[in-house]
Amino acid sequence: MHEALMRVRFCETDALGHVNNTSYFIYLEDARVQFFEALGYSMSTGDWPFILARATCDFRGQAYFNQHLIIKTAVHKIGNKSFTLSHEIVEQQTGQLIAEGEAVIVTFNFKTQESEAMPAALKDKLRQYAASFNI
Repeated sequence: MHEALMRVRFCETDALGHVNNTSYFIYLEDARVQFFEALGYSMSTGDWPFILARATCDFRGQAYFNQHLIIKTAVHKIGNKSFTLSHEIVEQQTGQLIAEGEAVIVTFNFKTQESEAMPAALKDKLRQYAASFNI
């Protein structure tokens, strides 16, 4: 799995002292950005070929200010115009599962505002990545 490390900032917590539910979606987005960069995509908006179609997050535990979290990202499913990424957020020191998420990413042409068939090169990269981690 691809792994991204996040440190919980004070502004990401709420009055109850734990990470606010909306912050988890920011962590997952940051992990996806790092995953795309690992696949070789630059973060240039001029030719960005993806759009987020769906994002979910199931909360399994609590995280707190200054904890270090690991966001694990894996390729779960590859379709013709989309692929699904699975995420796990775990506390670095204890390995406690904090949250699980999923994201459906669609290959998208922003000029025509339509989804497009996924390029073969991207499918190959995703397959190789998924296969190399036994997903």
